[in-house]
Amino acid sequence: MIGIILIAIGLAMDAFAVSVCKGLSMKKISIKKLLIIALYFGIFQALMPVIGYFLGESFENLVTSIDHWIAFILLLFIGINMLKEAFGKSEDDNKNDDTGFKTMIILGLATSIDALAVGITFAFLEINIFVIATIIGVITFIISAIGVVIGNKFGDKYEKKAEILGGVILILMGIKILLEHLIG
Repeated sequence: MIGIILIAIGLAMDAFAVSVCKGLSMKKISIKKLLIIALYFGIFQALMPVIGYFLGESFENLVTSIDHWIAFILLLFIGINMLKEAFGKSEDDNKNDDTGFKTMIILGLATSIDALAVGITFAFLEINIFVIATIIGVITFIISAIGVVIGNKFGDKYEKKAEILGGVILILMGIKILLEHLIG
């Protein structure tokens, strides 16, 4: 059980970083938006290991050969958009706390690609994937909600600089994921 919790925390770190970025872009925390963000990340982190589990060994090479490129492209795209918004707006217009379906689907997918690969490895173990996926989803939900709050507290003080930092963090996360797979 401790191993599963540690895996869940590790998988939630990308969602945490993006949640901090979403919190940075909120003028004031909206409970509705906080719950939307945490739910999307929790659901994606729970769903992807299940999908990976059922894909199993037959598709392992295909998924692991492109997962890092998908995450890199999505995070790069979102990060660049945050930077464009930060530099293209006045200080008062700088907040983009979009939690629309399209935005959250892209963010949920980008932050849960590694959970798909973990699910593939679970296919070779005798485990109950649905219990494990639930644990992963709940932990990600909690960590993402905390990330939104932390980001919002930081964003209140630094406004435009915080959104620039958020965009840079997303771009760096994408580069890190890509480099880890290409080098390591």
